[in-house]
Amino acid sequence: MNDQTRIISISPFSIAMYDAVYDLWQRCEGVGLSGSDSLQNIAAYLDRNPSMSFVATTGEHLVGAILCGHDGRRGYIHHLAVEENYRCCGIGRRLVERALSALRAEGIQKCHLFIFHKNEPGIRFWQKIGWTFRQDIRVMSTQIVEGNDL
Repeated sequence: MNDQTRIISISPFSIAMYDAVYDLWQRCEGVGLSGSDSLQNIAAYLDRNPSMSFVATTGEHLVGAILCGHDGRRGYIHHLAVEENYRCCGIGRRLVERALSALRAEGIQKCHLFIFHKNEPGIRFWQKIGWTFRQDIRVMSTQIVEGNDL
């Protein structure tokens, strides 16, 4: 990275950035995508959770994104991703801090995230920034609409 690319801006994730964010998610290992991540579904999520999700850019280039929202009781982070060449520069941490700040402003006191159990780099990142890997709970899912992957 040169000095120009080190200037990272964090801004709200607008649906106009969907294609670039989805492309980033596809390129990042450990991000599981499904039909729930369609343009229409992400637009609905962003509308339901305004100013909770963020993107990181350098100039016009997207280098990171985080999808965040809440149910009125707990916050949830989905799909934190940082471009491989921009990792270990604090971008992921900054995105998480912005999301948690937005949740705090809404009165949300606790946040959860889902992570694949084999995503060792992701688990290390989350533990490094102070998150606790829970061993006492499991996730269970059901498909409400056919054709929409879990």
